Amino acid sequence: MSALLDKIKAGAKIVDVRSPEEFEEEHFPNALNISAEQVQARLAEFGDKNKPVIVYCATGSRSAYAARILKMAGYTDVTNAGGLYDMPGY
Repeated sequence: MSALLDKIKAGAKIVDVRSPEEFEEEHFPNALNISAEQVQARLAEFGDKNKPVIVYCATGSRSAYAARILKMAGYTDVTNAGGLYDMPGY
């Protein structure tokens, strides 16, 4: 878990891939909301393909899907953090 915290502290892009409704209820500080089904269409919003990206959802299944899409699109440092409550300090 400390590796995840290190990436967050180093400025990794944190993306919540849950629905906008779930995101509005609660989310990790400074997270961007791009729902799992929108990841492919919104790849440009993930930024530099060589910078770390952390994705999470509610249980880890949608974020696993999003992580696969990002890796197939050429993102080199993608972490599936699992669910929101798996995020460090949440």
